[in-house]
Amino acid sequence: MTAAATTARARLRPAALTLLAWLAGLLFVLPVAWMALTSFHAEPDAATNPPSFTAPLTLDSYREFFGLNGGADPWAPLINSATASVFSTLLVLLLALPAAYALSIRRVARWRDVMFFFLSTKMLPLVAGLLPVYLIAKNTGLLDNIWLLVILFTAMNLPIAVWMMQSFLAEVPASLIEAAQIDGARLPVVLARVVAPVAAPGIAATALICFIFSWNEMLFARVLTGVTAETAPVFLTGFITSQGLFLAKVSAASLVISLPVLAAGFAAQDKLVQGLSLGAVK
Repeated sequence: MTAAATTARARLRPAALTLLAWLAGLLFVLPVAWMALTSFHAEPDAATNPPSFTAPLTLDSYREFFGLNGGADPWAPLINSATASVFSTLLVLLLALPAAYALSIRRVARWRDVMFFFLSTKMLPLVAGLLPVYLIAKNTGLLDNIWLLVILFTAMNLPIAVWMMQSFLAEVPASLIEAAQIDGARLPVVLARVVAPVAAPGIAATALICFIFSWNEMLFARVLTGVTAETAPVFLTGFITSQGLFLAKVSAASLVISLPVLAAGFAAQDKLVQGLSLGAVK
């Protein structure tokens, strides 16, 4: 093979990888773009087969979602989802940080068994624990209570958070912690002023993933809530009625409900990339 052919091949490979990356990105973006376009169509235009790309645009579906045309008010479910997601994420971080510290920096005895125990809790299907949780909530008077969802979301996300933060905290230099301890810093100070700033990208990535999981959870929220603690995903199912599936309304509601997660991911994308690459082989 000549030098010119080798050079041309070396230039072609990055271009092919770039094209492949764009195609993969489009595969993920196209469904969201199609949903956004459908949300601006009237119901008759959204239900046409084949789909109409040149149909007139309208905001009727968004007016229906926000209750401007006499529909249900979405603000209470959105606030419930934000409350459950934010508070459960904060609780997860408060519990996962010292646990990950004990499993990575000041390792407890048989720490691998502890890690496997955390992982084993995710092997049980959520639906298998639905009936016991429902009975406990009913007997304790916590049905249709947003704080029950906070507790459940915390319990569901804690194993994932511990696993993620364990690998992030393992990258924290031990010399920094030893220097802080020599200066007389106690464990809470070490965690807050030494470990947390160094592992901030990993903590941000963990928080974002826990927030997304909490915001999107619907199984427990559907069964354990009614009116007072109804979350946004449960509110979304209300657009599927016995009269049929209204594609434009469902698309508009899905897009609005997805915006907080998309905004959080966009705002923390740099921290997410840094956090997920902390444990990578250099």
